[in-house]
This record gives sequence, C-alpha cells and structure tokens, in this order.
Amino acid sequence: MEGSIEARVSHEVDLWLRWVPKWQPGTHRARLRLCRSCFGSPIIVAAGLANDVPHAVQHSMSMRMKLIIDAAVDDYTDRNLPLLQRELDLTEQRRRAQHYRPEAGLAPEAAGLDLDPEPEDGQPFLFTLGELAASPPPEAAADAAHAHDQNTLDFTINEPVPTTSARHSAPEPPPLSEEEKQAIRAEVRLADEFAGQVGRRVCAELVLHRQRIADGIAQYIEPQVVALLADLERELDSPTWPTS
Repeated sequence: MEGSIEARVSHEVDLWLRWVPKWQPGTHRARLRLCRSCFGSPIIVAAGLANDVPHAVQHSMSMRMKLIIDAAVDDYTDRNLPLLQRELDLTEQRRRAQHYRPEAGLAPEAAGLDLDPEPEDGQPFLFTLGELAASPPPEAAADAAHAHDQNTLDFTINEPVPTTSARHSAPEPPPLSEEEKQAIRAEVRLADEFAGQVGRRVCAELVLHRQRIADGIAQYIEPQVVALLADLERELDSPTWPTS
C-alpha cells in the first residue's frame, strides 16, 4: 500500500471535501433498510458525522475509509497469508468471468449501495440490475438455443453440446482438505485482526480531521437541509394540503 495511513486518510478527506459541494438532497424514494456500512460505524462516529447528517454524506466518507482499510488488508494478505490469497484470487477470477458486474468501478459515493430501488406493489420493473448481473452471458444463451435447435429430431441426442462459457471457463479447483480449511480459517482470523488494527488507526486519524469535516458540513450540507425542511414546513402549512 502506497503511503502511510495518516497520509491516506488526509488525502481521502481532501477528496471528500471536494465532493461535498456537489451533494444535493435526493429526489427519489430511497430504500428503507439501514446501511450496514454506516449504521453504528465507528468511522462515522470518529468523523463526527453520526448525528443529523444525510446518509449519502456519511456513506461517501465511510466508503473512502473502507478503501484505505481494504488496501492495507490486501497488502498484508498478499505478503503474509498465501492460502487466503490463493482463495481470493480464485474468487476474483470467477467474478471476472461474469459478463456484467454493475457494482464494479463505482465511485465511493455509490459503492456498497443497493443497485435497485424497492419494488412497489402492482408496479413491477421491466428488469433490474441484479437480474441482469445474474443472467447468463449472451454467448451462453445463444449456445443453449443452438443446442435446442440441433436436438429437434425424432430421437434423443445423449451427448450435450458444450456451451461457450463451458469451453472457456477455468477448471474447478480440487476440494480443500480439512487441514487446508483449518489453515485458511486461521489466516482469515489474522486478516480480520489486522483489519481491526487498521480500522482503529483510521478512526484515530479521522478524529484529527473533525474540524475540517465539520466546516464542510456547515458550509455546504446544513444550508441545504435547512432549506429542505423549510420547504416541507411550507407544504404542510399549505391550505391545499389534505387534512384527512
């Protein structure tokens, strides 16, 4: 990982402060479920964003700090935990084989959020990003259709036609032995412990940037929230607002 934790936290706070002026209150209906990355997060508390701050503003900070922690853990794993690194590499190979990954390459402000809105009764979506990500690649679907056309005969063809994805997919790795599983569990515990150590260092460093963060909130976020609440109050006091 390039740079110290202190330098990286300072850099990410700088980037967050550049993003804050671009924030605007959302006009769409958000999901009701709590964000696991932000709710009760020590990062949000350390940054001074736990109270009366819109979730999108919290989430942007949380994801930027997560980038620092993930990079440190990745570097530690690569240098010290070979079995876990091998399993992570295999998992990444399988992910890269997916033809569509809507969660890949998102900016920190959008990373980790739900890809699709909550469905409404009687208003089904034509498609969702989650459904597209789970669908087979186009070449596999075309091969399946071709195989179906070839099998429209008066007798059954027992030999299956290999699909494109099957021809190009990597062979499945052999199953892990019980000793390997135990060794990987031990390495996972070490990685978790290291992540906790880095997370505590990140939180301690964030506390030193609280004033900068608070100044950004006061200058760009609070005025918009106050204006939004004032608009809502005017709507509620309007004579056209339904009373029953």
